[in-house]
Formats: sequence, C-alpha cells, structure tokens
Amino acid sequence: MLDLRRLQILREFSVRGTIAATATALGYTPSAISQQLSALERETGVALLDRTPRGAELTDAGRLLVVQAEDILALVEATESILAEQADVALGVVTVTAFPTAAVAFAPLLAPPLRRHEGMQLVLRQTLLSTGTEKVRSREVDIALVDDWSGQHPGRGADSGLRHVHLLRDPMVLAVPQGHRLADPRRPVVLERLLGESWIVAPEGERSRHGTDALLAGVGGLPSAAWEFEGLGTVLSLVSRGIGIAAVPSLAMVGAPAGLVHRTLPGRVPARHVYAVVRPASLRRPAVQVTLQALRTAARTVDEELAELTDRPL
Repeated sequence: MLDLRRLQILREFSVRGTIAATATALGYTPSAISQQLSALERETGVALLDRTPRGAELTDAGRLLVVQAEDILALVEATESILAEQADVALGVVTVTAFPTAAVAFAPLLAPPLRRHEGMQLVLRQTLLSTGTEKVRSREVDIALVDDWSGQHPGRGADSGLRHVHLLRDPMVLAVPQGHRLADPRRPVVLERLLGESWIVAPEGERSRHGTDALLAGVGGLPSAAWEFEGLGTVLSLVSRGIGIAAVPSLAMVGAPAGLVHRTLPGRVPARHVYAVVRPASLRRPAVQVTLQALRTAARTVDEELAELTDRPL
C-alpha cells in the first residue's frame, strides 16, 4: 500500500526540483527526504528518481505517479471533508498562511470567534514570499491569504483549480509623520509637489514596491534619492520618526507605530486585492467553513477601521 505522506513528498519534489529544496519546504533534512523517496520506490517496485552526482530528477514512472498522486491526495481530502461534514462540528486543525500585513490585521479578529469552537485549533503562519497559493496546492496549509496587483481575478488563470474568496480591496495611501505639513487633512495631496521629499520605499522585487512605482509613474517616477528598506513595518517605523514619507497599501497601517498620518491619494490609485485561497475539496470541512466566514467578517471590520483612520493621526 502506498504511503500518503511519501506521495506528498514526491509531489513536493516535482514542484521544488531538488531534494534540498523539498527538505527546506517541508521542514525535514535532505537525508530524511531521500530516505522517504527511496522507501516509496521500494513500495512501488520502480525507480521514481534518476539520481546522479549533480542531483536527481523524476523518471517517467515518477512523473506518472505524481499525476496519480494529485488525484489520490485530492480524493483522500474530499473523503475526509465529507466525513467531517457529517459530524457537522468544527473539529481539527486549520492552518492559514498570510503575508505579514494581513497576518497583523486579521489575527486579532480571528481568535475570538474561532475560540468558540472548542474542538478546533487555528495555526496562523506568516510568509514573506509569494508562496501561499503553492502551499495550498501542495496541502501544506488549508487557507492562504494572498495579494494580487493585476486587477484580474486570479482564479481564472493558472490557479483555476483552487477557490479564491475575495476579502477586500487595499488601495495605496500616503504615510507621513505627524509633524509633516500633509498631516493636516485640510491640505490637498498633490503628488507632483512631493517629488522633492525624502521617500522611503520597499526594494525592487517586493510586491508593495509595484504599487509605489505605479503611483508615481504618472509624475516622473520615483525620485532617485529614495531610500530602500525591506519590510513595510520598517518603512513605517522610519516614517513615524520623521525620516521620510512613503506610499504603502492601507492594510499596512493596521498596527502601525504611533506618530503617523495616512492620507487618501488623489486620482486613480493603485490597489491590490486580498484573497483567501482554499482547495475546493476542503470546503466541506466545517472547520474550514467557519474559518472562511471569520475571515470575511474580519475583512469587513478591517475595511471599516481603515476608513475611520484615514486622514487622522495614529
């Protein structure tokens, strides 16, 4: 009989491409991953990996088993969900991964309603990289909070096999220190007049930098003297100390340090959309259902809080 965990490891290897990357993704040592894959080869009676001094790759049999593994794992999860649905009680562990600003904003709002379900446990993890969707697909997590800057519903493309639940629209806002002239909400925000300011931005490659670049593209682009710092928490900490100004997604202002004012930006403002990504097979689990409902409710609360805070000091 095939071991389901080993099938998951094989599937992860097909995505990561190396034993070392698979071990890192799953939290094992490379030696342990290699041993599990060897054990799976003994179970199947065929070579699944072609090992060379330079690495390993899937054989034809290995690729075939990966395709079958997808169906097997999905069927097992669907069966577990059906049985859990029959119990009609939210039980078990639900693992959620989120990008940092979403984790900070949603975590305090999720805990109270989910604690009422004594038989379930929430595990919320932060991820700095855009790997949430892949973690859902590989069944490493149940739900991922992801952001999308394209404006197109992500479920219509390569991720069409997953369910995307829209939570909120997150526009860019201008963050300034309280002593700044634009801390006064009566003063209009004119982007052209801000190009001489000291800007603090995320490095190129970070997703929030996309919003800043898109915002300033119409007025000549980001000033060459802009300083780059990794992490929106660091960026806002520096702004609160009067070191510069920044354009950030409004969600970053939840839990931001004191001493900040965030202003609504004029015109057509770049925005990201925040989604909860989940596998269709897991949607029948009561624990997943109540977690999604808690996320929807939390998103409405966050949206209302941000509307109240805009143009007011933190």
